[in-house]
Amino acid sequence: MNIIIIANFPCELDGSKSKGRFLYLSELLCESGHQVEMIVSDFDHSKKKHRSAGSINFNAYKTKITALHEPGYPNNISFKRLWSHYIWGRNVGYYLYKQKCPDVVYCAVPSLTAGIKSAKYCESQGIPFVVDVQDLWPEAFQMAIKNRLLQKVLVPISWYVNQVYKSADRVIAVSNTYIKRVLSVNKKTKFGLCVFLGNDGKLFDESINFNKVDKDNNLKLAYIGTLGYSYDIPCIIKALNIYQTNNSSPRIKFIVMGDGSLKSSFEIKAKELGIDCEFTGYLSYPDMVSRLSSCDIVVNPIVAGSAASIINKVGDYALSGLPVINTQECPEYRNLINEYCCGINCNVGDDEDVARALETLANDESLRKEMGINARRLGEEKFDRRNSYKKIVELIESLQGKYRRYV
Repeated sequence: MNIIIIANFPCELDGSKSKGRFLYLSELLCESGHQVEMIVSDFDHSKKKHRSAGSINFNAYKTKITALHEPGYPNNISFKRLWSHYIWGRNVGYYLYKQKCPDVVYCAVPSLTAGIKSAKYCESQGIPFVVDVQDLWPEAFQMAIKNRLLQKVLVPISWYVNQVYKSADRVIAVSNTYIKRVLSVNKKTKFGLCVFLGNDGKLFDESINFNKVDKDNNLKLAYIGTLGYSYDIPCIIKALNIYQTNNSSPRIKFIVMGDGSLKSSFEIKAKELGIDCEFTGYLSYPDMVSRLSSCDIVVNPIVAGSAASIINKVGDYALSGLPVINTQECPEYRNLINEYCCGINCNVGDDEDVARALETLANDESLRKEMGINARRLGEEKFDRRNSYKKIVELIESLQGKYRRYV
């Protein structure tokens, strides 16, 4: 099969072993004997700058990689970002009509304009259109923007995204929560395939000794990911402040791995309360895994009202074999924690509840070990891409010959 994958948020394309969802899937499809082209952006979303000449190592992949122009934007939540995505999506549309017609188009959502252009292209060519939902727009923006007037400005995005959802012949998403959202408007299919973002278990295990940090007498609490408005780091800092008033409890050091617009304010808050805290900044994946594996407990602090569901970090948390303290409201993730007995669910934004969870885990090594074993089992069963992504390949292959091509 000839397959086009459209994703403007891929991982690094420099030839490193770490691959984002769509590059990993592209390579897996190539290994299965298919011809795959992945259309990406020339703007690096994570670094907020355009890719320099030669930054993409085309020879490192079996997938054909095509980078189309995007104007770029300085902030994740901004009208410039919406405009930038619009231009990129328009360029995707132009590009598709100039190419040999593929057997299937597989499109990451968001972005939205690319989704609409791709859907119209597939309809005109009589080929299947598959969406893979990574996030819910405008819900994610509305949660972050408190101004009601600005929230109303985002309402038209709902129309856009519904058009993309309605056009999908098959639906894949990173959580069942997102599947339900798509199927609420899609009448073409009754079922969706949930495949968590996940991680390559083999790569994770190989990275553990990359820059290994020896354990010491202090317990280590770890957070990985973006330092922005959706992540309630202040709640964890305040919980640690409450926890450390009990002098008989083991000392805890908070290791924060990641970067973002609120990093400085989080650092100031930790310093004000006298929290033993290390902000590492952005780390390479192997370095992050190595440091994470040297810790004792992990934390998933998500603010109230977040549209996030099964997010990327929880896959690494599970594979690390560490118990998790979770404040995320998402029932899907809370149910996983309860089902696998791999952590403690706390009330969202409740620093005293988090402090009690810290107290429970810090003073019970056997419980930490038991929950850690369960967490690793969750990681292997639900988050290891080597197994879970085969379902996506099977779904794509099942579409061959089922649609009438008009060309």
